[in-house]
Amino acid sequence: MREIETTAVTDLVSRFYQEANFSLPADVLAAFQNALHSEKSPQGRKVLETLLENADIAARRRVPLCQDTGLAVVFVRIGQEVHLIGNPLAEAINDGVAKAHREGYLRASVISSPCFRRENTGDNTPAVIHVEIVPGEPFDIAVLPKGAGSENMSRLLMLKPADGLTGLIDFVVETVEIAGAKPCPPIFLGIGVGGTMDRAAALSKQALLRPAGEANVDLKLADLEQEILARVNALGIGPGGLGGTVTCLGVALEEVPCHIASLPVAVNIQCNCARRASGSL
Repeated sequence: MREIETTAVTDLVSRFYQEANFSLPADVLAAFQNALHSEKSPQGRKVLETLLENADIAARRRVPLCQDTGLAVVFVRIGQEVHLIGNPLAEAINDGVAKAHREGYLRASVISSPCFRRENTGDNTPAVIHVEIVPGEPFDIAVLPKGAGSENMSRLLMLKPADGLTGLIDFVVETVEIAGAKPCPPIFLGIGVGGTMDRAAALSKQALLRPAGEANVDLKLADLEQEILARVNALGIGPGGLGGTVTCLGVALEEVPCHIASLPVAVNIQCNCARRASGSL
């Protein structure tokens, strides 16, 4: 039995959440550089150059990449042989998010009652927490600050099985076309297919943790990702929505089994500020 003090979880979440808001992952920066070489529009290249400059300034000065420092989405993978000592896991994670916002001077963007009071909680808590129990003693955590601009343009549809791959692809492309410039392109797409409505939505968010440019290990799904990427980039929305050949920098699609009468598809759009940080205790 492995024991972990939850104060360590709090400190790790705080560090990751600040790091994610200050520094883009290397794979995202590489995707920007690749897009800069392939983008045919002068305006589009200028947008990409500005995004790279912004990322450099944020990392050097330790300031947020974007004024919307996101709602904290946290994925935890914990072994069944791990014993947590101290505060409950959710409390430890929320303490970490609050600490990050105090120490990093990040914007508080969470309201306590969406339907009525809409009062700011003051420290960007509570986080949205997904926990997976696995064998052994690992404790892995990934933090995904999710801005509202891209999240608001995400969609879910319960397709009919007869709609098939054509219906799936058309829905994804339609989602990006409707979004236009609102989610701050060039975007990343996380797509969840299967399960139930809620499972597909969670899967689409989890898919955004996959590094940019890393294809699905299933070759058929990898080909599907490339087909969707080509269709989306053919829309011509381009960087900043100013037109161009690079609307999307990467597509990550994950699937799980579903009911014979269902074909749930969730599309989670991520803005160009594809922030995330992960590690283990």
